[in-house]
Amino acid sequence: MPAISSSVGSGAAGAAIFADSDSRKYRYFDPRGQRATHYEDVTVDVQPDPERYLIQNWIISFANGKGAYVKDNTAAQSSNWHAFRAPDQEWERTHYQRQSRIETMVQSVIANGRKSGAPKSFDKVWAKILQTHLGAWKHAEFGLGTSLMQAQRYGYTQMINNATLTNSSYKLRLAQDITLYLAEIGMDIPGWNDELGKQAWLEDGIWQGTREAIETIMGTADYLEQYFAINIVFEPLVGELFRSGFLMQVAAANHDFITPAVISAAEADYERNLANTIDLIYLLAHDEKHAAANQKLFKGWLKKHRALADKAAQGLQPIWSAPHSKPISFDDVRAQSQERIAGILGELGLNG
Repeated sequence: MPAISSSVGSGAAGAAIFADSDSRKYRYFDPRGQRATHYEDVTVDVQPDPERYLIQNWIISFANGKGAYVKDNTAAQSSNWHAFRAPDQEWERTHYQRQSRIETMVQSVIANGRKSGAPKSFDKVWAKILQTHLGAWKHAEFGLGTSLMQAQRYGYTQMINNATLTNSSYKLRLAQDITLYLAEIGMDIPGWNDELGKQAWLEDGIWQGTREAIETIMGTADYLEQYFAINIVFEPLVGELFRSGFLMQVAAANHDFITPAVISAAEADYERNLANTIDLIYLLAHDEKHAAANQKLFKGWLKKHRALADKAAQGLQPIWSAPHSKPISFDDVRAQSQERIAGILGELGLNG
C-alpha cells in the first residue's frame, strides 16, 4: 500500500516509501499483476487524491468546501477505491482505435448494402418497423450515453471514471450509427419518414415504459447507481432484449441483412461494459469493511430499477408481433433475458 499524505507529511525527495521508490521506474502504485500494464501506467493515480499524493490538499475547491472529487458522490463505500482495474484495459488511445475500427466496419456495410440495392428488398412492413422502432431506440441509446457522460464526472478514481466514460462513448456512437444508418437507407426506400422514430419515442405507449426507466436513471444523483442500473439491470432486461432478441434475430427473415451488422458492435460493446461493471460492483459487494452495507444498497437499487426495466420490457412485446416473418417469440427472448440477469446477479452474489 502506498504511503499516504497524512503518514508522510512532506513532499521532499525520499520522504515516502512506495512501489518502486528504490528504482528508476518511478511507479507510484502497486500493479494488479507482476508488472504494470500500459493501461495502469496511464490511468492509475492520474486523478489526484489528497489521501495519497496531494499533501497540500485540493488546490481548488467548490463553494461548499468540497474538493474536486469526493467519496460521498455515491452511497457505496470502499476500503480502497483505487483497487479497481477495468478488465477491458481500455484507455484513450485504445478506445479511439476501437471506435475507429467499428465506424469503418459500419460505414462499409451500409455503403456496400446500398450499392447492391439491399434496402429496396426489405419487407415493406419491416421497413416501417425500422423507421418507427429502431428510430425510437436511438433515443434510448442516447439517453443512456448522456446519463453515463454525467456520471463519469463524479467517480473517485480515474479507473472508475475511465470505464464509465468509454461506456458513454460506446452508447453515443451507437445512437449516431443508428441515426446515420436510417438516414442513408431512407434515401433508397420510397415514402421513408425520419420523424416516425421520434414520434414513437414521445407518444407511442410501447415505448413509454422504456422512457420512464431511462429517465429515472438519468435523474439519479448517485453516479454509481446510474452505472449499476444501466449495465446490471437495464441492459440485460431491455437493451439486449431489443437489440439481440429482436433486431438481430428477426431482420434476416424479413430480407434485411444490413441491420444486424450495424447493431452487432453494440453487443460486443456491452460485453466489455458488463465485465467492467461486474468487476467494480463485485469489489464493493465483497469489500473487507463495507460488504454488508454495500450489498444492502445494491439490492435496493436492483429492486427499484428492475421493476422499471420489467415494465419497459413488457411494453415492447407488441413489436415481436409486427413483422410478417416471426422466427422467434417474445416469450422465448424474455426468458433468455431473465436467465441472463440471474447469471449476472449470481456472479455478484446479489441473487439471494
